[in-house]
Amino acid sequence: MTTQMGLDFSLVAHAHELVAGVDEVGRGPLCGAVVTAAVILDPNRPILGLNDSKKLTQARREKLYDEIIEKALSWHIARAEVEEIDELNILHATMLAMQRAVEGLHITPKMAMIDGNRCPKLAMPSEAVVKGDSKVPAIAAASILAKVSRDREMAAFELIYPGYGIGGHKGYPTPVHLEALARLGPTPIHRRSFAPVRLAYEARESLSEV
Repeated sequence: MTTQMGLDFSLVAHAHELVAGVDEVGRGPLCGAVVTAAVILDPNRPILGLNDSKKLTQARREKLYDEIIEKALSWHIARAEVEEIDELNILHATMLAMQRAVEGLHITPKMAMIDGNRCPKLAMPSEAVVKGDSKVPAIAAASILAKVSRDREMAAFELIYPGYGIGGHKGYPTPVHLEALARLGPTPIHRRSFAPVRLAYEARESLSEV
């Protein structure tokens, strides 16, 4: 059954059971935490226009963010910090953040549907759905909560660490970001385990030794 915005609602199995959608934002950036969200939607309070957060305008995401928080049966936003990403690697840190998001729900779901091709270790059955944020409403809702939360954080870091353009590129390795990284050096929120950041650290250390 296909409905609004091309979402395939048939992927929400066992509609009589509580299903949590889980998604992440921030695996690719050079700085900042990876942010995840878990959402259990209320079938009696539908939210129109849910879709992959990347396919929505910022204004639409912000509006849906408020509506999801208001209408969802349960939701939780979690994260893995830069230090955890550097220690565990980005994949394991993302799985940890997803686990935290599900465990933070005040209602325990019967099943979790995870965006992507693998699932974190959870106390309930889970299913990975490739491109789930474009197919499963609860995953789409989770993607919106995670992206709006992380984007707001990046906007705040723009004020703390001016000159990097973080508020615009959100930490992704754009030419502007890479140039600023080489010119200004890494900040405390940069991920040292990522190659461009590691090279920038090494370059600064080489200069200090001269």
